[in-house]
Amino acid sequence: LKKVWLQVKQMPVLRRFLYAFFWYSAGIQTVFLASAQFGAKELRLPIDKLIITIMIIQLVAIPGAILISRISEKFGNIKTIMAVTLIWIGVCGAAYFIHTGIQFYLLAAVVGLIMGGIQSVSRSTYANLMPKTKDTASFFSFFDATEKIALVIGMFSFGYVEELTGSMRNSILALMLFFILGFLFLGWTLRSATAIKNKLHLN
Repeated sequence: LKKVWLQVKQMPVLRRFLYAFFWYSAGIQTVFLASAQFGAKELRLPIDKLIITIMIIQLVAIPGAILISRISEKFGNIKTIMAVTLIWIGVCGAAYFIHTGIQFYLLAAVVGLIMGGIQSVSRSTYANLMPKTKDTASFFSFFDATEKIALVIGMFSFGYVEELTGSMRNSILALMLFFILGFLFLGWTLRSATAIKNKLHLN
């Protein structure tokens, strides 16, 4: 991991993308893991309905991944991820106001549609930005480690805000900050990639 990080530090576009990935991934993984707890605690949904929610997320993730993949082919990976990150911000805002099972299911469907897509496009983007190397296993291990550390930070923040405020709704709002940071770093990544491309073109 240290060896990969030393190389990543020399690659500004890849480094900035990983910063972005770290923040929005923290939000995504936390939403997925905490959604059932949110439904049980804030909406008082029984366990059978929570199982339905998880199934909805998993089922719609497949067509969602296909849809977002096609969009990325047309508009580019980073721009697509930025657009999906904005939807995630909207999901967090909407979650604060839901009060019924139907609203929870609809929001779960949206989460499923954008979750599978943003994860697959993120991995594809990382692969495209990686240097040419035979040690791809180390680079993808670094990517996975980044995701796992982000998950720990996200879940800790979610629980900490709930402990401070007494409501998971406030924790959901706090997650918006992760997606906002991810969006800003993605914008930085896109500008860096564009600048490098223009420089190469001029040379």
